Amino acid sequence: MSKALLKSTGVVSAMTSLSRVTGFIRDMIYAQLFGAGAGTDAFFVAFRIPNFLRRLFAEGAFSQAFVPVFSEYQTQRSPEELRELVDQVTGTLGTILLLITAIGVLAAPLLILIFAPGFTADVGKYELTVEMLRITFPYLLFISLTALAGGVLNSCGRFAIPAVTPVLLNLTMIAAALWLAPRMEQPVMGLAWGVFIAGMIQLSFQIPFLRQVKLLPRPRWGWAAQGVQQVLKLMLPAVFGSSVAQVNLLIDTLLASFLVSGSVSWLYYSDRLVEFPLGIFGVALGTVILPRLSRQHANAAQGDFSRTLDWALRWALLIGVPATVALILLAGPLLSSLFQYGAFDARDVEMSARSLMAFAFGLVAFMLIKVLAPGFYARQDTRSPVKYGVIAMGANTAMVLILIWPLAHAGLALATSLAAFLNAGLLFFNLRRRDIYQPQPGWMRYLLQLILANLTMGVVLWLGTGDLASWVEAGASERLWRLAGLIAAGGGSYLVAALAAGIRPRDLLHG
Repeated sequence: MSKALLKSTGVVSAMTSLSRVTGFIRDMIYAQLFGAGAGTDAFFVAFRIPNFLRRLFAEGAFSQAFVPVFSEYQTQRSPEELRELVDQVTGTLGTILLLITAIGVLAAPLLILIFAPGFTADVGKYELTVEMLRITFPYLLFISLTALAGGVLNSCGRFAIPAVTPVLLNLTMIAAALWLAPRMEQPVMGLAWGVFIAGMIQLSFQIPFLRQVKLLPRPRWGWAAQGVQQVLKLMLPAVFGSSVAQVNLLIDTLLASFLVSGSVSWLYYSDRLVEFPLGIFGVALGTVILPRLSRQHANAAQGDFSRTLDWALRWALLIGVPATVALILLAGPLLSSLFQYGAFDARDVEMSARSLMAFAFGLVAFMLIKVLAPGFYARQDTRSPVKYGVIAMGANTAMVLILIWPLAHAGLALATSLAAFLNAGLLFFNLRRRDIYQPQPGWMRYLLQLILANLTMGVVLWLGTGDLASWVEAGASERLWRLAGLIAAGGGSYLVAALAAGIRPRDLLHG
């Protein structure tokens, strides 16, 4: 079991790595051409709103609701009934999304007032954001249908195609920044059109692969159909439960709009670095285990269900803890090496580093949520994560109001991280309390081994990093070589220390 899961996770991680690397290239081009100012603040808000809704409805609530129902039909129903489910869900979801998209385009001025009210103090910035949102909002329609296709392919064991699809977004955005933006009166508008075009390309890319698994949808309205109602019933509460982190980030954007220009951009660049390990491994783990957990629940294999969760938790900590330590210690060097070119200056590095360290503090919690939440969704329980998510959102809002005054934009990031720990803790506690998850033997020893390995790596990175001034004053090639050396030294020391402490790959491979 663990070998198959690890192989699938490796496939998703490899494809996601390619996506994240091209995403970094995209962001480096953004930083060089546009810097961190009013124009980029406007674009990031205009893109974040449909992207937030995409994560909330498509990758969040919809995926968590659709995959368990799809797995149930796949296990217990005929192929004809499975195809009918896909047709009806596609037709119903597509119609609803088309209506939401039309409303979003018309209500763009109101949406900016809601999500970035601070922009109204600068009329030009506000109007630019509204104009760009009207172009980017249809991305929600395209990418949500892409996520539906991805849910079908993942449930059929085809993990690579959905995982590599975001690469198309990055390549399209790079082309938009380099070729389209210079040809426009306001260059940053080229990025908005890039988002629109990328959505169409990503959706079109799924079609031949859906045809291969004989599940290319023939959209039909099916609101009253049993399968559609089952998905909707699970989806509505999951809107909150699966996307608490995104709601918290949106709250950050709203409050950051009242701070100095550049605050939204600093949060964006720091969040992007945290999303790298989270996407490569945290999201990959959650993506792979959800269909497996759903099938195990459908087959009443409770022991296997618990062991799958245990295996995923061990891997989440094995990767998440060192990633957290590295991001905190290398925050400045990473931002300087990757983004300090052209319009992105030393002050932007320093300010982004503050929020990166705060976001990185919560990386382990973000990863644990990706692993723990499927333990509920696979059982078609979307209500429980809602309760925990609402509690975490309330705590985040309270902490933001406290931390924003002394820490400005970094306080927003820190509040998000603290709320993530609360959310992960509630998920874990209730899986244990209901006896859904029973830890396998050896956890205490494993945690001590992880502490030793991470302390070793932390000392190596701390000694080799030096002060931030030496990084921002160095040339581009020197920064990159120095960063590569530090990453190699840190990763090598972690691996050696983990092996010396007694962590064996075969133990994690076989669970």
